[in-house]
Amino acid sequence: MFASVLSAAIFGMEVREIQVEADVSDGLPSFTMVGFPSAQVREAQERVRTAFKNNRLSLPPKRVTVNFAPADMKKEGAGFDLPVAAAVLAAAGILKPELLSRVLVVGEISLNGEIHGVSGILPRVIRARELGLRFCIIPEENIREGKLVRDMQVFGVKTLEDMIRCLKEPEAYLYTEEKEMDIQDDPTENRIDFADVCGQEGARRAAEIAVSGFHNILLIGPPGSGKTMLARRLPTIMPRLTFEESLEITKVYSVAGLLTESDPLIRERPFRSPHHTSSPQALAGGGRVPGPGEITLAHRGVLFLDEMPEFSRKSLEILRQPLEDKEIHLSRAAGTYTFPASFMLAAAMNPCPCGFYPDMNRCRCTPGEITHYLGKISQPLLERIDICTEVPSVSFSKMKKRTPGEPSAKIRERVKTVQEIQRKRYQKEKFCFNGELDGRNLEKYCVMTAEADRLLEQAYEQFQFSTRAYHKILKVARTIADMEEAEKILPEHIGEALAYRAYDKKYWS
Repeated sequence: MFASVLSAAIFGMEVREIQVEADVSDGLPSFTMVGFPSAQVREAQERVRTAFKNNRLSLPPKRVTVNFAPADMKKEGAGFDLPVAAAVLAAAGILKPELLSRVLVVGEISLNGEIHGVSGILPRVIRARELGLRFCIIPEENIREGKLVRDMQVFGVKTLEDMIRCLKEPEAYLYTEEKEMDIQDDPTENRIDFADVCGQEGARRAAEIAVSGFHNILLIGPPGSGKTMLARRLPTIMPRLTFEESLEITKVYSVAGLLTESDPLIRERPFRSPHHTSSPQALAGGGRVPGPGEITLAHRGVLFLDEMPEFSRKSLEILRQPLEDKEIHLSRAAGTYTFPASFMLAAAMNPCPCGFYPDMNRCRCTPGEITHYLGKISQPLLERIDICTEVPSVSFSKMKKRTPGEPSAKIRERVKTVQEIQRKRYQKEKFCFNGELDGRNLEKYCVMTAEADRLLEQAYEQFQFSTRAYHKILKVARTIADMEEAEKILPEHIGEALAYRAYDKKYWS
């Protein structure tokens, strides 16, 4: 007798449907799996067979063949245990094969028949909704994650018996009703706030511009000046996530297996701060079938590289392509995988190995050591950073006064206003922020006055900017103009944007 059920596999961020077919026929008793299963999937036959025995589900002494279609993709992971069990039960006549029609099943089975959670449930359920399936059967551990897809019926099962009851009578199946989650509820307020930052008015202004236009930012200053403190507070002035954005980020973390069982929905913008010893594979995503790396885990949030020159050259150069394309492409023998990478890069560094250059009264570095240190960051990567600002040491008087700075909530309201201006302007485009403007649209959206145009021309000739640097200056100037609700870019906007490029000439000249 033949039966089949639909399951799904995760390849990168892509969900591919896998038809799990089972056939029970006369012949020597055996359990065979075909269809390019990995060693992990082949082990399912022993888990399923033992779970059947421990739950008093006796299979007839016949030949059992399980096939995973299509056969040209290698099947990996333990999520195929449950669909294999369902297909075999139907092929053996314990379940009616028609009960498995238009149902997605995924889960891992233990030897006693209990069902364990697996990663990547959310994108699978979303795919089931797109296919118009009747319902999904997933592990009880993943039920809150599955129910984030509100217009798809999802059942959570704890045991093999639960799955059988659910398939026989899905409408009457009793399961714990999870509390509905509402994205409109304000998440827990951050314990960190921009009000904690003492002084640093210039760096705070640069940070607000960077977040308003989704520009990449580099903070340069001596040790202890507050670079890391500023960077960690960038997500607190970003607008709250919409439900669609939360779902998009949650999909990434679901595939990476980083969601919590109690509250799987990602409600706050990611802030990823990998250590400088991180390998290129940790940043981009590694493995034969790669998963999300730090670049992808920072999607819709901030990727912070503290002590940027301490990262290996290879790790830093990996950033160049995703910073331009807002996605990262990884090629492996099994195929090419695409991951989302629309993140804001924030980096911090000292101006020299000891950290005190150009204060020659304190700096003890030789010119050669400074050149070697700064040379760890290539010029092409620097030109992909829109804003480069200095974070000087805080004076004693400001530290003594400890006057609270402007709180994050107030800055966030201004940022929301500026970003709304950009969304209305780019509503017919495929991007939303000034930082995402491409060369074709610069002249259309970055209209300057004659005086501003002359100022930019003089700076371009004097500093010998590259074309990419010219584009970055225009994008930042456009954001500064939006902050003042100016329709055209004025000379003062160009002047401030140029100031955020002057520092890299100061240090790297």
